[in-house]
Amino acid sequence: MSATTTPVATHRDRKPRKQPTRVRSSFLERVAPYAYVAPFFIIFGIFGLFPLVFTFVVALFDWNPIGAHTFVGLANFERLLQDSRFWNALGNTFGIFVISTVPQLLLALGLAALLNHARLRWANFFRMSMLLPYITSVAATALIFGQIFDRNFGLINWILGLLNVDPINFLASRLGSWVEISAMVMWRWFGYNTLLYLAGLQAIPREIYEAASVDGANGWQQFTRLTIPSLRPVIIFTVVMSTIGGLQIFTEPLLVSPESGLTCGAGRQCQTLALFLYEQGFGQFDFGYGSAIGVALFVIVVVAALINFFLTTRTRGAR
Repeated sequence: MSATTTPVATHRDRKPRKQPTRVRSSFLERVAPYAYVAPFFIIFGIFGLFPLVFTFVVALFDWNPIGAHTFVGLANFERLLQDSRFWNALGNTFGIFVISTVPQLLLALGLAALLNHARLRWANFFRMSMLLPYITSVAATALIFGQIFDRNFGLINWILGLLNVDPINFLASRLGSWVEISAMVMWRWFGYNTLLYLAGLQAIPREIYEAASVDGANGWQQFTRLTIPSLRPVIIFTVVMSTIGGLQIFTEPLLVSPESGLTCGAGRQCQTLALFLYEQGFGQFDFGYGSAIGVALFVIVVVAALINFFLTTRTRGAR
């Protein structure tokens, strides 16, 4: 018998396995993060940046949507500064903002401190109920508050009647319409801000409060000297976001007086900047003047953002 031998493959005879090159892998590692965030910037560029830049361009024209586009330079802005309706809308916007934002944030801060109490029963139920106003339709909210503030059959005027006080027509006066709109804004947003404050409160270690109690600090001193400084970044965020949202308020003034339309009353007593912009741009089809109002509103929002930067820088410096 003859013995058969199997040839043994040497190291030189083995075929090298195919592996991705280092250049290709490093390139993918560099490109992948940009590919992940690219959809956001693409969508923002189409629906955010382009309309903003286009608004600045249209503000320099006498822009007829179905007619000619005549370049007028800064004429729309000169007209804006001389228009009493613009200053009236600006005053209404800031008036509604102050009346609605300051009590709303104070109420949200107090409710958050109450919901953060360790011995509160049904705490999760009450915390979840804070989202109820936020998810409620604005139209439904306007309908309910319209009934509450109604001159003839409203709840508030019924209570005033029990006190022998004459009924108040809230929408007939400037301050009354501000109060009604501010009540709607407060109802819608106080729960959202309460949860933000509550999240900040739960991040504060309870050992700090225990140490303060041992040192003799009462509840009010703990709140003012521990809670408020610890919540300062959250407070700055809520104040700035409420400011930006208050400057752009549109739906509540529109729905509170539907028979008046975009003027929000015969005397424009509750017409905000957003309503005035919509009236001129899409009511009168004066796109150039409406864009000038939008640019003015944008500048006001930028000023609010700069105030945010100043407050944030000052807070970091204080630490």
